[in-house]
Amino acid sequence: MQYATSAARATTGPAIASAVSTRLVGGARALGAVVALAAALAGCSGGSGPAVEQNPNTGGTQNTQSYNGPAPNTPDVQSFKINLWDNIRPMNRCGTCHSVEGGQTPMFARSDDVNLAYAAANGVVTLTSPKDSMMVQKVGGGHNCWLASNSTCATILTTWITNWAGELASSGGREITLEAPTLRDPGTSKNYPDDQGFLYSTTVYPLTAKFCSGCHSSSSIVKQQPFFAEGGTMGVGGSSDPNAWKTAYEAAKPKMDLDNPANSRFVLRLRNESHNCWTSSCQTDSDKMEAAIQAFADAVAPTQVDPNLKTSKALTLYEGTVASGGHRYESSMVALYEFKSGTDCGDSITGACATAYDTSGVDGAGVDLHLSGNVKWQGGWGLNFAGGKAQATTAASAKLTRLIQQTGEYSIEAWVAPGNVVQEDMRIVSYSGGTMARNFNLGQTMYNYDFFNRSSTTDQNGEPGLSTPNAAQVLQATLQHVVATFDPVAGRKIYVNGALKSAMDPAPGGTLNEWDDTFAFVLGNEVSGTKNWMGVIRLVAIFNRALTLDQIKQNFDAGVGEKYFLMFSVSHLTNIPQSYVVFEGSLFDSYSYLFRKPFFISLDGTAQPVGLDIDGIRIGENGAEAPVGQSFAKLTKKISSAYTADAGERLTDLGAVLPLEKGPTSDEFFLTFDTIGPNTFNRPPPDTPPAPTPTDLTKVSAVGVRTFDQISATISAITGVSQNDGAVQNTFASIRQSLPANPNIESVLASHQVAIAQLAIEYCNALIEDRSTTIPRATMFPGFNFSALPSAAYPSSENLLFDPLLNRVLGVTQITSQPDKNAVRSELHNMINGYAGDPTRLGLLNSAGVTNDATRTKAIAKAVCSSIVGSAAMLVQ
Repeated sequence: MQYATSAARATTGPAIASAVSTRLVGGARALGAVVALAAALAGCSGGSGPAVEQNPNTGGTQNTQSYNGPAPNTPDVQSFKINLWDNIRPMNRCGTCHSVEGGQTPMFARSDDVNLAYAAANGVVTLTSPKDSMMVQKVGGGHNCWLASNSTCATILTTWITNWAGELASSGGREITLEAPTLRDPGTSKNYPDDQGFLYSTTVYPLTAKFCSGCHSSSSIVKQQPFFAEGGTMGVGGSSDPNAWKTAYEAAKPKMDLDNPANSRFVLRLRNESHNCWTSSCQTDSDKMEAAIQAFADAVAPTQVDPNLKTSKALTLYEGTVASGGHRYESSMVALYEFKSGTDCGDSITGACATAYDTSGVDGAGVDLHLSGNVKWQGGWGLNFAGGKAQATTAASAKLTRLIQQTGEYSIEAWVAPGNVVQEDMRIVSYSGGTMARNFNLGQTMYNYDFFNRSSTTDQNGEPGLSTPNAAQVLQATLQHVVATFDPVAGRKIYVNGALKSAMDPAPGGTLNEWDDTFAFVLGNEVSGTKNWMGVIRLVAIFNRALTLDQIKQNFDAGVGEKYFLMFSVSHLTNIPQSYVVFEGSLFDSYSYLFRKPFFISLDGTAQPVGLDIDGIRIGENGAEAPVGQSFAKLTKKISSAYTADAGERLTDLGAVLPLEKGPTSDEFFLTFDTIGPNTFNRPPPDTPPAPTPTDLTKVSAVGVRTFDQISATISAITGVSQNDGAVQNTFASIRQSLPANPNIESVLASHQVAIAQLAIEYCNALIEDRSTTIPRATMFPGFNFSALPSAAYPSSENLLFDPLLNRVLGVTQITSQPDKNAVRSELHNMINGYAGDPTRLGLLNSAGVTNDATRTKAIAKAVCSSIVGSAAMLVQ
């Protein structure tokens, strides 16, 4: 991957190829002109007076008359008109002030002459880096944003300027520009003590438990995470756990800033947002909260960075270069949801947090989604669905029908993490009027992705549908990139993680003339609310073209979510100008960070880093090396000839997960090195942990039992019957899982004995019937007549049956720890002939209702055999 770099790099090294041409009108922009323009923009907002009221009208071109002025003088002016001017000149956007009618300079939204508007716009945009444009910065700071989210307005405006710039016309997407961060040494930091929240329980918790537990407690009627007031008594019932504040402490950490208590989320919610103030004065309440956090912070000693460590410069996550969406293919995109506006919303889906914005900037108005039900913002940009939905109005959704019908083809792209693989016929992305009528739907049925499309070859519900193959189990409960495409010739296709996963469309081709523009676009559910998909959606994009495999792979490789390139400066360690070890960092979820794929690069195009040694990288967090997540500690790398000025050189493909401690705005990261260039840290060996105190374990029995396979092999050896006997094999296969699996004698159950008896009976049946035996029956039982009547065989010849079996099970020589042979013979005799003095126990020989023939003689022999070989004498070892 190649990266564009800051202007500083272009001046110190060879020219870097860029798809963006810097456009200057009337020569270089003088500093005085820029200052004047900034002052003019500030003047439109009334200076120190009240801010411009946000206009809730989010429609497209709202001018009262069409453009009748001079035609664009150049293709670049035409590009400006189509991509930026047509979108910003409505009266509910910039046309109110920055036009001839509004009289406010610069008049980049004037409607009388697009060429003059173009000249004015060049003074407030930076086409080489659209996000840094003065126009974007002003709107992002709250200047006349036409939506409820300033950051969303800035994102959309950046998209319009980027489209004007034609920045990546060849690849159809966004470029990433590596920007050198401000250099800062790792500082001392106050970290949360490992005392299970004792300080929290005596300082901040008394306030949160008393005034916040009505919502932020698991025992409250209105359960609102995070539960930083767990155990409080404001809610109904309260917690019966006296240590509930320990749970509350963990949830409260991201809401406090020990280095700057006034910047704590607890304080700002009260002071700036009047959230749940418990008195008539939110200022007073926020002061009390700040004082409580200050008392907590005052009791915490700062963490000092070890001066012996070889450290990089430091930065926070948000000081990195935004890497999200870089190198994506986005030409022909008509709707885009990256869910950035939920960054500061937590679990709230009310007010400004109730909308997920379409930031594609296409066709003026966006297909914005209203959140309802059980749906929450996911850390690192995303929505977590657990029974709710995100739905647009039918009027806004009509944009999709209009733009897709113009081409007759489209693609649905989504980054999703299904919650499980058991949900069936659930909607992930749908454009529908109900459960039986839709324009399209990307859904889930267990391990399959489903794609329904209404066309001239399908019905109004998009059936027959297309699904991924059942046997392939393509859908998994993990983050996946899914793209569903349709074109009039080939029909539908489903791609997962950059590969085609569907078979031929059962209803290929067709037209989209039957689409209904009164349907609504919805995520995570059906418009009826009856198809509740469970899972996380990280990105959704709709295109009015069928993406190619290469374009799909490009977007898969670009990744998803709130990602940053964290540029850790190491110039002071390497003696190489403008050198950095760069990590891709992101919020892995609401509780942790993901650091991955580090590479080395210099922004000085003339640098020669080949031969530089980098060994033993560790990540420091808030003044100390993190105790976990040190995947790079064993890294050994020498920068090779593979290094290029544009891409640097990858150090490893490994990743690491680190805990979120204070939150992404406050957690400060730095790197340490065992070796980097001429610098080496002689890392001492880790301390040997003290020997653990021996634990008195429960005394284990000196004897055990045979397990399943051992039991079968033992009985086979005793009886001489092969384990391959058909009847024996079938019986063993059916009861194998019911035999003991653990040699521990205390684990033996009554059900095990039943299964052993079944197996013993089958072996003895084969032995007495003289089948599959390695020892003939006559040799095993010399002198015993199996053809005699029972009265002749028993009891006169019974020892001829007993002794061979007892000798094979108990051994010829008596062992004191085994059952006494004479006692066993006596028990077997009574089993056959009855128990003296007990008329209820007649024995096998005297049982009523049986025929006393040779068959009966063998049946009694089988019972004797199974009693001996299936006994504890065989089982215990």
